Amino acid sequence: MAMDVVDYEIKGSEMQFVEVELDPGEAAIGEAGSMFFMDPGISMDAVFGDGSGGNQGGLFGKLLGAGKRLLTGESLFTTIYSNQVSTKQRVAFGAPYPGKIVPMQLAQLGGTLLCQKDAFLCAARGVSLGIAFQQKLGVGFFGGEGFIMQKLEGDGLAFVHACGTVVKRELVSGQSLMVDTGCVVALTPSVNFEIQYVGKIKTALFGGEGLFFATLRGPGKIWLQSLPFSRLAGRMLASAPQRGGHRDEGSVLGGLGNILGGDRDF
Repeated sequence: MAMDVVDYEIKGSEMQFVEVELDPGEAAIGEAGSMFFMDPGISMDAVFGDGSGGNQGGLFGKLLGAGKRLLTGESLFTTIYSNQVSTKQRVAFGAPYPGKIVPMQLAQLGGTLLCQKDAFLCAARGVSLGIAFQQKLGVGFFGGEGFIMQKLEGDGLAFVHACGTVVKRELVSGQSLMVDTGCVVALTPSVNFEIQYVGKIKTALFGGEGLFFATLRGPGKIWLQSLPFSRLAGRMLASAPQRGGHRDEGSVLGGLGNILGGDRDF
């Protein structure tokens, strides 16, 4: 399917959103629940599968496309936002958590990009959303977020979201980098993704970094995030009062501060 060429503007700092400008007849696809606002000339249509228009195999093809999305933890449906009027219209997509939105020109990346399973935010119509399995058995057992990845294909524009600060690195042939598995946002298919054992049980148990790292070996491009959402969510959950944490751990009064402050439930 022919790719729509869209203009865009990314706004905000820690909580970003991307505003996409659609010419008459153009459309964008977005994850369910990602829309922020849109002009009145844009129509919404929830479709089964990835909405790329590439699934032409009838019901079986649509089920296959939807099943791929289900494996990555996404909704069975995506939403197509189409400009139905004769003037330019805008639609905006908001990030689901603090971080950065990264525009990816797939034509400049060889037509394919692999990204972590919750990274895709939106794209120009025509970009195909699929899945990619890392073929190394060790990645499947110990790779965490890196085993099943989203695969974006086409020559259009896609937007990927990451948590924290995003770093782009280009690895030459044979060059490698060791990364926490949750910090890998996206990579080009030419990058070799493997899982490496830390080698020291004491370091893994008391160093807080786990037993395994992801080893990325070039050539190719990689994008990393400084704060995996799973790490952020884990810290928030650990500090929740229901789990024994407190909202004012820094108080010199400790738990007594909750009582004096009036925010302890009896």
